[in-house]
Amino acid sequence: EYIASLAGTQNEMSLPMPMMNVMNGGAHADWSTDFQEYMLMPVGATNIYDAIRMGAETFHALKKVLKERGYTTTVGDEGGYAPRVKDGNNEPLECIKLAIEAAGYKPGQDIAIAMDIASSEFYRDGHYEIKTSNETKTSEEMIDWYGWILENYPVVSIEDGLAENDWEGWKLLTKKLGERVQLVGDDLFVTNTKLLRRGIEEMAGNAILIKPNQIGSLSETIDAVMMAKKNGFNTVISHRSGETEDNSIAHLAVGLGAGQIKTGSLSRSERIAKYNELMRIAEDNESLSLVNPFSN
Repeated sequence: EYIASLAGTQNEMSLPMPMMNVMNGGAHADWSTDFQEYMLMPVGATNIYDAIRMGAETFHALKKVLKERGYTTTVGDEGGYAPRVKDGNNEPLECIKLAIEAAGYKPGQDIAIAMDIASSEFYRDGHYEIKTSNETKTSEEMIDWYGWILENYPVVSIEDGLAENDWEGWKLLTKKLGERVQLVGDDLFVTNTKLLRRGIEEMAGNAILIKPNQIGSLSETIDAVMMAKKNGFNTVISHRSGETEDNSIAHLAVGLGAGQIKTGSLSRSERIAKYNELMRIAEDNESLSLVNPFSN
C-alpha cells in the first residue's frame, strides 16, 4: 500500500500472474539447452492460491515425465529441473506440455508456457550460435523458429528472444510476432527508462522485465513501470538469479499493479518466500484480484 501511494497506483493494485520456472538451461544450468528458462503461467486460475497450486502440481508431474524419459531431476540455479535433454531446446516444451496434461490441466487454457531465451548469451558477431544442435542462426531464422514454437506449443511470453544489441532484429520480431505473443525485454532494457523509451519509439518489444535491484532505487523502478504502462507495455516484476529470501518484490508487484511476477520455481526457500508472501497479501486484502494479462 505504501508503494501504491508513492506511485499513485492505489486503484491498480492487483495480484500478479506468476511465471513459475520449471526447467532451466543455458548459462544457469551448464548449457543443457540454449534457452535459459521454461516457465508455467497458470492463466486459467481465478485466484493466487489456485495459481500457485496449479503450478506446484504441474511441477511435480513434470518430475515424473522427466524420470520416465530417464532424465535427472536435480534443480538449477532458479529451482527448475535442469536435465541434459536429448533434443535441445524444443524437448522441454514437449515435457512441460505432457506434465500440464498429466496434472489434469489443459495446455494453453489452464496453464500456458513462458520462455526466457537469454539470447544475448549465445549471440556472436551478428549471429546466434545454437550449441545444442551445433548450428548458427540469423535473427530472421530465430524469429521463424519462435513462430514454429507458437504454432506447436501454448507459449504466451518470450523474454529476450533476440540479443540486447540486435535492435533491428527486435523490431522485426515485434512486427512479426508482437500481436501473437508477449515479447519481454530484459537485457534489452535493463529496467532503464532511456532504453525503454527507445523500445517504445522504435516498436521493439511489447513488455519489460523490471528488476528493482538492477536500476538501484525504488523511485526509478516506479518510473520504469509507469512509463511502460502508459505506453501499453506489459510489466513483469522479477527476481535475480542469486536471490535471497527478501520478499519485497511481491509487494512491488501488487502495489504497482504490475500484472506479472517472475520469481523462480516452486522449490528452494528463497523462491517460495515470494509465493508465500503473495498468498499472505491476498489473505489480508480480499478485494485484490488475480490479473490475467493474456485474457484479451
